[in-house]
Amino acid sequence: MSTPSNAPRPSVMQLAIKEKGALYAAYIPFFVEGGIFVPTQRDYKLGDDVYVLLTLPEDTQRYPVAGRVAWVTPARAAGNRTQGVGIQFPKDEKSRLLKLKIEEILGTALGSERPTQTI
Repeated sequence: MSTPSNAPRPSVMQLAIKEKGALYAAYIPFFVEGGIFVPTQRDYKLGDDVYVLLTLPEDTQRYPVAGRVAWVTPARAAGNRTQGVGIQFPKDEKSRLLKLKIEEILGTALGSERPTQTI
């Protein structure tokens, strides 16, 4: 007999990124497994589990990511930054392949000094 879990179910977020510049601004390369910034007005805390359905530029496939909140940009943040959360990808093969796909799309833009939505 299993006991019911009191842990809340992860919330589901959708993020459709339509262009390379937006992907660059949202991608978080300094997370070892990779990560993505998701604009949201909902309040999240570090460590919250979330489920993101991610669509990349010029790709109709939706990539499911069972990630964890590892970055929070609050409302009215300095520098006019967009409110939202940075989702750290889990340490699994699907996420590793997704990270490689994102980095392949971004190519040389990854090393640039252009500002992003996180750092």
